Order: sequence, then structure tokens, then C-alpha cells
Amino acid sequence: MANKEKVIEILDGNQNQIERLIGKKIDLWLDYVLFSGLWWMGLALSILPWIIWFFFRKRGSTDRLLYIAFYVMTISVLLDIIGDQIGLWHYRFHVIPVLPTYFPWDVTLMPLAVIVLLQVKPHVNPWLKAIFFALLASYVGEPVFDWLGVYVPKNWRYTYSVPIQIAIYMSAHYLSIRNNYAQLSNE
Repeated sequence: MANKEKVIEILDGNQNQIERLIGKKIDLWLDYVLFSGLWWMGLALSILPWIIWFFFRKRGSTDRLLYIAFYVMTISVLLDIIGDQIGLWHYRFHVIPVLPTYFPWDVTLMPLAVIVLLQVKPHVNPWLKAIFFALLASYVGEPVFDWLGVYVPKNWRYTYSVPIQIAIYMSAHYLSIRNNYAQLSNE
């Protein structure tokens, strides 16, 4: 087993290489991505759907829906970072260059798709909605972003996403029907 100083040296060297590569990534982003058509599309997809949702949302459920949206964002970002870091896929044309995930997908499109499906026809079987969501995200969303050149599946097939998308939707549905929230108090 290597001694502590050697391990620290190796880890610090690796971190320095990562920082240099991120610096190069930012330079490339500034030169080729920022203000490109796909960057503007990503920016619009990050903001406009939220504005539209704000006007058409079910007002009495806003807090609960935003709670669910934040949950879906968290899961989406986490899984996207893991997939990117272990080389299953990567993204080009980032809205924000230092994030390994595609911001519009994780922070807008995924959570909004889930909360809109939760709002629309709430008495429809959630498994049907989960399957619809998974098929839409996996066989429409991913291929469109792949076709645009934003998403690059390297060691990933669209089909692999289906059970994950179903699990995300069903867990969000489960959280959306919970009523066990205690009142906060100053005690």
C-alpha cells in the first residue's frame, strides 16, 4: 500500500490535470459555444418552459409541484453527472460550461414534464403516465438532442433510460401524494 504522501501527490496531480482540462473546456465554450444557435436554444429551454408553466400551473398545488420538481432536478443532475463522469455519455453546447450535465434537460425539461403529467388527469393510472414519460424522454427527447449534436451517448442506449425514467416518475408520484407534513413550530 502506498504511503499517504504518495497518495496525496497522485490525487493532487490528478486534480491539477482536471482543472487544466476544465480551463480548456471554458476557453472552447467561450470561442465556439457561447451565443451559438444551440447555446441560445439551451438558454431558451432553461427559462421559457418555466415561464409558461408559471401561468398555466394549478395554483393551489404550486408548493407541492415545486417540491417534486426540485426532487426530479436533484435526481436528474446526480444521475447525469454519474453517467458523464464514468463515460456513458457526454454533452456538447453547454449553457453553463463547468457543469457536466445539460442544464435545460435536468433543471427544466425533466422536472416540468413530470409535474405537468402529475397535474394533467391526476386520476389516470400513474404507471401509464410513468411509461408514457419514460418512452417520451427516452425515445423522443434523447434522440432529438442526439440528432442536434448536444447529447452524445457513448456507452448508452436509449432503452437503458426507460426503467430509470419510470422510477423517477413513480417516485415523484409517490412524493406528490404524501400528506404527512407536520407544521413547523418554534419549539
